[in-house]
Amino acid sequence: MNAIAITEPGGPKVLQPVQRPIPEPGPGEVRIAVRAAGVNRPDMLQRQGAYPPPKGASDLPGLEVSGTIDALGEGVSRWSAGNQVCALVPGGGYAEYCIAHASNCLPLPAGFTFTEAAAVPETFFTVWHNVFERGGLGRGETMLVHGGASGIGTTAIQLAVAFGARVIVTAGTDEKCKACVALGAHRAINYRSEDFVDAVRNATDGHGADVILDMVGGDYIDRNYSAAAIDGRIVQIAFLKGRKAEADFSKLMMKRLTHTGSTLRARSVEFKARLASELDEAVWPLLEQRKVAPVIDMIFPLADAWRAHERMEESAHTGKIVLDVA
Repeated sequence: MNAIAITEPGGPKVLQPVQRPIPEPGPGEVRIAVRAAGVNRPDMLQRQGAYPPPKGASDLPGLEVSGTIDALGEGVSRWSAGNQVCALVPGGGYAEYCIAHASNCLPLPAGFTFTEAAAVPETFFTVWHNVFERGGLGRGETMLVHGGASGIGTTAIQLAVAFGARVIVTAGTDEKCKACVALGAHRAINYRSEDFVDAVRNATDGHGADVILDMVGGDYIDRNYSAAAIDGRIVQIAFLKGRKAEADFSKLMMKRLTHTGSTLRARSVEFKARLASELDEAVWPLLEQRKVAPVIDMIFPLADAWRAHERMEESAHTGKIVLDVA
């Protein structure tokens, strides 16, 4: 099969087309003939040598795919050959065939293209767990999302609004801010020209954000404590500005804040299966009604995966970048 491998740690052009044997599904697994694969920042970190795949996972990058099941492992009963699915996978998505655990697959949402469906699993699993489970976002509350125009951000905006919350975002250009407002954000802050702490306070009449979803880290950590409401919850999912920072932890105490975080890739199959079941029940109807949908920035052929990584590193994208594998 055709695949894209990381030939050595480095820049985008270390992503090179290779030939690999077609993988065989093990017990509880399915093989997917891949039609499209999502591109995510963890793929970039893996390419740079900073995020190795979990034990037993494929060394090929790619954490989400869509396509058609063409082979079943022992014990799989929910799916049949020919079923169209999207799946969260621990690796191997940049290829014509990919192995997924049956419980980590979901049906292609009705009316969705393969390209759209490939942009769903990684961001929707991540947002569901971190915003609604770890962050506990409730109806009527306010959430601040940093990186509002990213794949995670555009997903978080739509899901939060769909479940009755109000959303404030930060983004790096006026165009990205407008895109976030068009998706339902109540307020979009251009962090290059405005201080988000003051902007959040003004937008909430001094209340602050009940939940903050942060993928920036660095000096944002202390500023998040200032922007948070009393009893606010801050959920850390990445550190684009660095893992280390100075912070005034008295704010944590005085405001009774909760600062938590998580990663998804290394979590167990069973954990991801639970998230898949919850998404199937609570979110799939919204996707099929087009009340929420992934925002697609650009689509690249599989052989040009390096160009997709360049696009992501430029941070000019709004929404998801997808590889057309077919």
